[in-house]
Amino acid sequence: MTARAPLIGITTYGRDDRGRYTLPADYVSAVQRAGAVPVLIPPVPEHAQRYLDLVDGLVLAGGGDMDPGHYGGSAHETLYGVDAGRDRLELELARRIVERRQPTLAICRGMQVLNVALGGTLIEHLPAEIGEAVPHRLPRADNPALREPTPHAVRVKPGSRLARVAGATEFAPMSWHHQAVRTLAPGLEAVANAPDGTIEAVELSAHPWLLAVQWHPELTAQRDPAQQRLFDALVAAVSEKHPSP
Repeated sequence: MTARAPLIGITTYGRDDRGRYTLPADYVSAVQRAGAVPVLIPPVPEHAQRYLDLVDGLVLAGGGDMDPGHYGGSAHETLYGVDAGRDRLELELARRIVERRQPTLAICRGMQVLNVALGGTLIEHLPAEIGEAVPHRLPRADNPALREPTPHAVRVKPGSRLARVAGATEFAPMSWHHQAVRTLAPGLEAVANAPDGTIEAVELSAHPWLLAVQWHPELTAQRDPAQQRLFDALVAAVSEKHPSP
């Protein structure tokens, strides 16, 4: 009997100014390379439970900023892409995947959502608080008002789930954010940092497979085995939890 490929849900961006829900194809490609079937999850909050019933595992994708009201933060002029529906959906998904012990990979915004959902807070704008000795995103050459990804060093805690999955404790993945964890939520453990101290990855030891990274592994996964392994391990965890008949 042919094994059933697991279904991995990937959250999409909020509705854009043309009325579309979008997602960069890199996420889909990384999940497909891992041997799973990607299922895009639009930000319709009332379907949170049903979405999780349909999929075997979840990727909380990157994207715009969260409303700082969710974590007692302050408005900042650099906030962008705030979408109330996406905030509501993903906060609910994050809480439920912890309760359900559902395998999940949270990426960039997804890591921030997880932290806030479990009671943590965020730094609203990294350059304003820690400076730019380590750039976490760069201005675009053709339009400085827009930003683009950039690599920087990350050091991973030896013995952590992330170190075992990636097969390395030091690498330079692609970074593309201006917010990060301020106060870590109860139960989460920081397992990677940038040279400026920014928390770059967290784990929840009480969960069988929950990993969150602040960088964007999907951007380099096709050519960087350490980053593709994050998706591979997610799918492997799902397969172990729900073996094919």
